[in-house]
Amino acid sequence: MKIRLLLVDDHQVVRSGLRMLLASESDVEIVGEAGTAREALEAVRQLKPTVVLMDIGLPDLSGIDATREIKRTNPEVAVVALTIHEDEEYFFKMLEAGAGGYVPKRAAPEELLTAIRAAAAGEVYLYPSMAKLLVKDYLSQDRSTDAASTLDGLTDREQEVLRYLAEGADNEEIAGALVISIKTVARHRENIMHKLGLHSRSELVRYAIRKGIIKP
Repeated sequence: MKIRLLLVDDHQVVRSGLRMLLASESDVEIVGEAGTAREALEAVRQLKPTVVLMDIGLPDLSGIDATREIKRTNPEVAVVALTIHEDEEYFFKMLEAGAGGYVPKRAAPEELLTAIRAAAAGEVYLYPSMAKLLVKDYLSQDRSTDAASTLDGLTDREQEVLRYLAEGADNEEIAGALVISIKTVARHRENIMHKLGLHSRSELVRYAIRKGIIKP
């Protein structure tokens, strides 16, 4: 199945360049473009893309606000930030808004394609220089906090399931590793998402990295 991609950037020349870059990819179909956040929101509603390639600096609302609204109204749609901004403020705000990828515009085309494909698969992709910011943030946290309190009330079993989920395992693989039924795994997964207020695997991965359950 092709990845339905929506391009969001306020510069026509950038969107045209992205079209040329991605036109030869057999698994990617560009279903639309938008030059403003409001156009992007309407395009998401009408076109139902798999992935939105989102610029942060838009002329009406920011790409951060647009991402937050997309994830609120269409949580199944993945968002990858493609931006000139490489500082902590924008990076963490985009992750908190629900972005499943963050790629600077200076990145190689292969990096962008990797990010798009990862987001479409429900995974998280962070450009290496941006992933280092997560490591820095994790290392700066107060490590003396009791582990149970930092994991928001998850049971020991739920923490095990969380780690496997964040590492990309599916329900069947987790059931085999923990010697429990697939139905039990599904129940644990539902409880984890409910307790943590998460709605997608990408959000779960970000949580796991921030808590030190897995390493970026």
